[in-house]
Formats: sequence, C-alpha cells, structure tokens
Amino acid sequence: MSEPEIIIDQQLPLRAPDLVVVAGPDGIWLVQQMSDRLLRWVGLGDLEIAGRELRELFADVSPGLDYLSDEVAGEGEPIVNIDIDFRGEQGCRLLADILPGGVSDEGWRQVSFCFRQPPAGLARRHEPRSRFGLVGNSPGMQEVFRKISLYAAADASVVVTGETGSGKELVARALHEQSQRREHAFVAVNCSAISPELLESELFGHEKGAFTGALRAHKGRFERANGGTIFLDEVGDMPESAQVKLLRVLEEGLLERVGSEKPLQVDVRVVAATNVPMERAVQQGRFRADLYHRLAVLRIHLPALRQRVDDIPLLVEHFLGMFRRKYGRKVDRLTSEAMSLLQAYLWPGNIRELRNVLERVFIESHAEIIGARAFREWVSERQDFSPGDWGPGQLDHDRAAMTLPYPLANDRVLLSRPERLALAGPESTAATGPARTTRPVNLTAESIRKAWSKSQGNLAFAARLLGVHRATLYRYMKKHDLSRDSLET
Repeated sequence: MSEPEIIIDQQLPLRAPDLVVVAGPDGIWLVQQMSDRLLRWVGLGDLEIAGRELRELFADVSPGLDYLSDEVAGEGEPIVNIDIDFRGEQGCRLLADILPGGVSDEGWRQVSFCFRQPPAGLARRHEPRSRFGLVGNSPGMQEVFRKISLYAAADASVVVTGETGSGKELVARALHEQSQRREHAFVAVNCSAISPELLESELFGHEKGAFTGALRAHKGRFERANGGTIFLDEVGDMPESAQVKLLRVLEEGLLERVGSEKPLQVDVRVVAATNVPMERAVQQGRFRADLYHRLAVLRIHLPALRQRVDDIPLLVEHFLGMFRRKYGRKVDRLTSEAMSLLQAYLWPGNIRELRNVLERVFIESHAEIIGARAFREWVSERQDFSPGDWGPGQLDHDRAAMTLPYPLANDRVLLSRPERLALAGPESTAATGPARTTRPVNLTAESIRKAWSKSQGNLAFAARLLGVHRATLYRYMKKHDLSRDSLET
C-alpha cells in the first residue's frame, strides 16, 4: 500500500499515538502504524501489521475499532475515555482516546488511537448490568448505552445496525422511552414482512377506493406514530416508491395517503434498522443515496453476541429469572460446564437464539440446576447445520462454525464428531482444548494446513478451529515458512 500524505489534525496529543489507521474511498480501514507498547499489550509480537485491514487484525475487539473509526472520521470530533476490550491470547482492557486526522487530496481519511491501561481496581462488577431494558456490561454494550443516553434527546434520525436477533428494536424502544416523545406512540414496522404492494399503504395510509379492496380510509403507521417514534426494521428492503415518500416525510414532515393529493403534516422521529450494510444497498442501486444520508444522521451498532461472550452469564441469569416467573418453577442456575458450552458457541442467531434454547432446556429440565447434558439434543441439531443453511450472506466464514470447538471434559459424548477431534495434529492440544487460552501451543505445519483447508482459506476461522488467537497462528505460519500462497497449493 502506498501511504497517502495526510496532514495530522492539531487535536492529536503531544505523545505519539499508539495506532494510526487510514481509509480510502472504499471505506476500508487499514493499519498505518502501531506502537511497540500496543503490540505488546495485545500480544501481536513482531507481526508485520502495516497495511493490514483493521477489521481483520482486531476481529475480537469490542466495540469494533472500525466502527469507532467511522464515527470519529464522519463526525470530525474525538471520542475520549472509551473502554475497549481486546480478547484473545493476551486479552486485555484498555482505555482509548480516538481522534480524527486530516484528509488527503486523494480522499484518504486518518484516525488515531491513544491507549492507556485503566486505573487499578477497575472491574466490570461495578458497572451496571442492564440499562434501558438491555442486559450487558461489556465495553460494546457500554458504548451502546452511551449513545442511547446521548441521542435520546435529539430528533435526528437514527440507524441501528446489528445482526438478526441482536436486539435492534430494544434499542429503538430505549431511544423512545428516554426521549420527550415517550408520552406518544412507539410504532414498529418490519419492512421485509409486508409485501411491497402493501407496504406503502401500511406506512402512509390510503383513501377509500384508492385500489381494489380499499373499502374505507386507512390511517397509516406514520399517522399513528404522530408525536412519537416509528421504528422501521429492515429498512433496506423498502421499495423505491415508498423510499421517495419516506424522504419527503423526513425532509418536510409531509405525507400523502395512497389515492389522495392532500398532504398531511406529521411529527415523527424515525429510527431505522438493518442487518446488512446500507452502503452496499446504495452501491447496488437498491436504496436511494439521498434517503440513506437523511436516515443515517446518527448510528448505533449492536455487537454480535459472540463479540461479547462475557455478557452471556448475565443474559442467562436474566432469562432464567424471566422463565421462573413465567412457568412458576424454581431453576437456580446453570453449571459451570453448561455455561462454558454456551460461551464457546458462536450464536448466529444472537440473543434471540440464546433465549430460545434456554427456554427449551428450562421446560425440558426438572432439576434446580441445569447441566451441560441438558443441551445435548440442541448441540446435535446445531452440528447438522452447515453455514449455508442459515441463508446467503448471513454468516461469513469467521462466524460460520455451527459446532462448538471442543468436547467438554466430562461430557465428550456431546461433541464426539471425529472431524472436529482430528483437526489438529497430535502435538496440538489447542483444537480439542476448552477454547483459546494462554497455555503454550505447538502448531505443526500439517495442523495449520488442515485448519486452512477446513476454513476454506479464512485465517480467522482457522485460528478458531485450532483454538488459538489469530496472532499466534500468524507467528506459527512465519515459523513454518507458510504463506497464503503456499497454503493454497
């Protein structure tokens, strides 16, 4: 990568930043430089990191450094004192100040990170476990809480991003409940669940006789939400005709019912959600660029459950309490082994999937403590899925492992599929160990080749299969003189 010339903004601190990233017109953030102390803190050793994609190098970081970079570069304002969780072989938590840099003539943007270790005694147990109806105290969720508090008082449109089942509607409701609009209606619409022919009528209403079957006038969702908030889920699936009307509502506060030429004034805050990048829909011509810019004034990103595994015990406690009240039965907790099982799974369905499987074992179990064996049937069902069964584009290879990466020490029958156990060579204990740890590993060239083949060339997924951090895999590839090209052959 040829490094662009960038004039550094004067907001940068006097000491040199620990991480400098740049993004070109394609929006992909690349690492330009990294300090020795950050390399040491996060356990990247002597890796060659210049030019690597930020998202690939720090895939296990919460909140995501690429999302933070987008926010700082887009707003042109620094974010200070952010708690960031670096998981992996040398997992650590750091506080960060994130500062915007300049922009080159070619359109390259720059963002700088200055990290420091948190004060002694900073512990998560002192952080709130839940806020606004959302459960979690991971750094990713703390960032969500911060933005809800910051954005609730504004009337600007908000886009909430995150995978299916991650809780986007809960964020929209929290924004409404914390705002001055809370005395008025909150109306939710799933744009993908209504046929394109009916969506326009459902959103904006219609007059009697506007079309066949319109036997009376119909008040649309925007009119019902007048004075309050409307939540448009899967907004990227909205047809072009509805997009044009939505743009007018956002810009002028005016709408027209289908079959009417009389505009109606409405005062509605719009919160939209999507589980796919809206930028991609704009590039493909499926979503209007002017509407995208009008909607995405503010953004909140919900981390996937696999990116905040430390929140799983809190969520389990929350859901068990909910089911105790619902079914009138006493189930106190999960065993540590059962909890380890849940924390090892990648959760493609996120919190919705966790809630459903917990309700299932709650109903099926009759003991006050639920053990790992209660999840046996569910685990077997998950093993029968392949990534494609979850729908095209839902999961990339980094999150496509539907089976857990190890058998439980006291319950090997749960995960006894031979292809999982035979993945690594006999000298590697990581593939069958209880997840990535700081224990010494000795990856052989053959085990790396097997993991590469199994992961179809995705190094992040290969590292998961081997039970090590990606940085460890890079080091052993260097040790065995392996490159992507050599692994392809």
